[in-house]
Amino acid sequence: MKEQILKKLMDAGLVAVVRAESAAQAVLTSKACIAGGVKVIEVTFTVPRAEEAIATLAGAYQGTEILIGAGTVCDRETAAKAVASGAQFVVGPYLSEAVAAECNAHGIPYLPGAMTLTEAVKCIEAGADIVKIFPGELFGPAIIKAFRGPMPQLQLMPTGGVSVENVHEWIAAGAVAVGVGSNLTAPAKTGDYDAVTRIAREYVEKIRDARAK
Repeated sequence: MKEQILKKLMDAGLVAVVRAESAAQAVLTSKACIAGGVKVIEVTFTVPRAEEAIATLAGAYQGTEILIGAGTVCDRETAAKAVASGAQFVVGPYLSEAVAAECNAHGIPYLPGAMTLTEAVKCIEAGADIVKIFPGELFGPAIIKAFRGPMPQLQLMPTGGVSVENVHEWIAAGAVAVGVGSNLTAPAKTGDYDAVTRIAREYVEKIRDARAK
């Protein structure tokens, strides 16, 4: 199951990071992303009652190619809540060994954040399969090649600073996927979910084109 989830995530190449003012808004934003071709959704626990949004989406897309995960998971209690709500993967801004242990116990992929090669290695040692380069805007795509030079086995997913204009650079540098938040979902704040769908479609096309080169 874990390997299948990781494969789907990497095949998709794009994780929509959904932050919202309510669980209902998170669900609508997620569905707008999915309508644009996004196959992997990360609902962050900065969303009030995020577990409700995760449970709603997990139920709606159960048995489909869509993956629903939880983000901004910083402690074991939240990780357990995410898994119980149906999250298929868990993302954190930094490595928490307690979260890693909870995810490993359930066979759920854990994607912790790292800013240095040492941190990335610690993530792998804790059982992470993909390391989130965060915040990506501090480094740019060059960090992917820099990390993978001495450690080509690293599977890296930059989050933060990934735009429609530069996503192809991240993919070309060797990122297995990218996490995109406000650059994708910002129109949802004003209720313009059609715009979210249009932007999502642009990201999906850019990633597909970058991988075809």
